[in-house]
Amino acid sequence: MSQIDVSSVLSQMRALSAQASGTLSSTSPGSASPTSGSSPGVDFGSIFKQSLNAVASQQNDAQQQINAFERGDPGSDIVKTAIAGQKADLAFRGLVEVRNKLTDAYTTIMNMQV
Repeated sequence: MSQIDVSSVLSQMRALSAQASGTLSSTSPGSASPTSGSSPGVDFGSIFKQSLNAVASQQNDAQQQINAFERGDPGSDIVKTAIAGQKADLAFRGLVEVRNKLTDAYTTIMNMQV
Protein backbone atom coordinates (compact mmCIF):
# COMPACT_ATOMS: atom_id res chain seq x y z
CA MET A 1 0.00 0.00 0.00
CA SER A 2 1.43 3.39 -0.93
CA GLN A 3 1.55 6.47 1.25
CA ILE A 4 -0.60 9.41 0.16
CA ASP A 5 1.32 12.69 -0.20
CA VAL A 6 -0.81 15.09 1.84
CA SER A 7 0.83 18.24 0.52
CA SER A 8 0.11 17.11 -3.03
CA VAL A 9 -3.53 16.42 -2.13
CA LEU A 10 -3.84 19.81 -0.46
CA SER A 11 -2.34 21.63 -3.44
CA GLN A 12 -4.70 19.78 -5.78
CA MET A 13 -7.65 20.67 -3.54
CA ARG A 14 -6.60 24.33 -3.58
CA ALA A 15 -6.20 24.29 -7.35
CA LEU A 16 -9.58 22.66 -7.86
CA SER A 17 -11.21 25.12 -5.50
CA ALA A 18 -9.64 28.03 -7.32
CA GLN A 19 -10.70 26.56 -10.64
CA ALA A 20 -14.26 26.08 -9.40
CA SER A 21 -14.47 29.65 -8.17
CA GLY A 22 -13.09 30.97 -11.47
CA THR A 23 -9.89 32.49 -10.06
CA LEU A 24 -7.62 30.10 -11.92
CA SER A 25 -7.14 30.88 -15.58
CA SER A 26 -6.13 28.29 -18.13
CA THR A 27 -3.45 26.58 -16.00
CA SER A 28 -3.65 22.93 -15.09
CA PRO A 29 -4.72 21.86 -11.55
CA GLY A 30 -1.25 20.60 -10.64
CA SER A 31 0.51 23.84 -11.52
CA ALA A 32 -1.22 26.16 -9.08
CA SER A 33 0.92 27.91 -6.53
CA PRO A 34 0.34 27.15 -2.85
CA THR A 35 -0.83 30.70 -2.22
CA SER A 36 -3.52 30.62 -4.91
CA GLY A 37 -6.11 29.41 -2.38
CA SER A 38 -5.61 32.45 -0.15
CA SER A 39 -7.51 34.90 -2.32
CA PRO A 40 -9.96 37.25 -0.60
CA GLY A 41 -13.43 35.84 -0.16
CA VAL A 42 -12.31 32.21 -0.08
CA ASP A 43 -11.92 30.76 3.39
CA PHE A 44 -10.70 27.40 4.55
CA GLY A 45 -14.11 26.31 5.78
CA SER A 46 -15.76 26.69 2.39
CA ILE A 47 -12.90 24.92 0.61
CA PHE A 48 -13.03 22.06 3.10
CA LYS A 49 -16.81 21.82 2.76
CA GLN A 50 -16.47 21.65 -1.04
CA SER A 51 -13.92 18.89 -0.64
CA LEU A 52 -16.23 16.96 1.69
CA ASN A 53 -19.08 17.34 -0.78
CA ALA A 54 -16.87 16.16 -3.66
CA VAL A 55 -15.81 13.04 -1.73
CA ALA A 56 -19.40 12.32 -0.74
CA SER A 57 -20.48 12.73 -4.37
CA GLN A 58 -17.80 10.30 -5.55
CA GLN A 59 -18.88 7.77 -2.95
CA ASN A 60 -22.55 8.13 -3.94
CA ASP A 61 -21.69 7.71 -7.63
CA ALA A 62 -19.65 4.61 -6.87
CA GLN A 63 -22.49 3.15 -4.81
CA GLN A 64 -24.97 3.84 -7.62
CA GLN A 65 -22.70 2.06 -10.10
CA ILE A 66 -22.32 -0.89 -7.72
CA ASN A 67 -26.08 -1.12 -7.28
CA ALA A 68 -26.62 -0.94 -11.05
CA PHE A 69 -24.07 -3.71 -11.61
CA GLU A 70 -25.67 -5.90 -8.92
CA ARG A 71 -29.08 -5.44 -10.54
CA GLY A 72 -27.62 -6.38 -13.91
CA ASP A 73 -28.60 -3.13 -15.59
CA PRO A 74 -27.58 -2.91 -19.24
CA GLY A 75 -24.51 -0.76 -19.70
CA SER A 76 -23.12 -1.46 -16.25
CA ASP A 77 -19.56 -2.69 -16.47
CA ILE A 78 -17.46 -4.38 -13.80
CA VAL A 79 -14.36 -2.41 -14.82
CA LYS A 80 -16.09 0.98 -14.58
CA THR A 81 -17.68 -0.07 -11.31
CA ALA A 82 -14.36 -1.16 -9.82
CA ILE A 83 -12.63 2.03 -10.97
CA ALA A 84 -15.39 4.19 -9.47
CA GLY A 85 -15.05 2.30 -6.19
CA GLN A 86 -11.28 2.76 -6.15
CA LYS A 87 -11.60 6.48 -6.94
CA ALA A 88 -14.06 6.91 -4.08
CA ASP A 89 -11.77 4.95 -1.75
CA LEU A 90 -8.73 7.01 -2.71
CA ALA A 91 -10.62 10.28 -2.26
CA PHE A 92 -11.82 9.16 1.17
CA ARG A 93 -8.33 8.10 2.25
CA GLY A 94 -6.96 11.45 1.12
CA LEU A 95 -9.64 13.24 3.12
CA VAL A 96 -8.81 11.15 6.20
CA GLU A 97 -5.13 12.07 5.83
CA VAL A 98 -6.02 15.76 5.63
CA ARG A 99 -8.17 15.38 8.74
CA ASN A 100 -5.32 13.65 10.56
CA LYS A 101 -2.90 16.43 9.64
CA LEU A 102 -5.37 19.08 10.78
CA THR A 103 -5.88 17.25 14.07
CA ASP A 104 -2.11 16.98 14.58
CA ALA A 105 -1.68 20.69 13.82
CA TYR A 106 -4.46 21.61 16.24
CA THR A 107 -2.96 19.42 18.96
CA THR A 108 0.48 20.95 18.41
CA ILE A 109 -0.89 24.48 18.61
CA MET A 110 -2.90 23.73 21.74
CA ASN A 111 0.17 22.23 23.43
CA MET A 112 2.33 25.31 22.74
CA GLN A 113 3.33 27.33 25.76
CA VAL A 114 2.37 30.97 25.59
